Amino acid sequence: MVGYRRIWPEIGRHHMRITDVLRTKGTAVATVGADATVAELVAALAEHNVGALVVLGQDGIAGIVSERDVVRRLHDRGADLLTARVAEIMTTGVLTCGPQDSVDSLTVLMTERRIRHVPVVSDGELVGIVSIGDVVKSRISQLEEDQDQLTAYIAQG
Repeated sequence: MVGYRRIWPEIGRHHMRITDVLRTKGTAVATVGADATVAELVAALAEHNVGALVVLGQDGIAGIVSERDVVRRLHDRGADLLTARVAEIMTTGVLTCGPQDSVDSLTVLMTERRIRHVPVVSDGELVGIVSIGDVVKSRISQLEEDQDQLTAYIAQG
């Protein structure tokens, strides 16, 4: 098309990937062993100031355990829960994502499945973890970037 010129800016063209989130957030992942006690788990959650820990087993990720898991079991078992093993309360069959997965697709997965934390795995190795808060922050950042681009486009006249 001769003389063709795009008149609308490239808004939202860059689809954020999980790797973009990890670049901002970092790749540190707080973990716990399946044989740790719930008391040790609670201490680790507080120490790392996180809402969930990835549970590691001999063959990699064995599960994930969150504050919610502790609170729900406390209701049933009381203080005796603190001496129980993490393996008794963790969620197994953990859904993971890869660094190249899109933030949008992960957002849908987390919303539909009501999941708050998703470990990031690359070549069988745990390379990060993404929370729903991380996903929301990245989405807000993308919307702000789009708004800035639109504002600049409008200002050009």
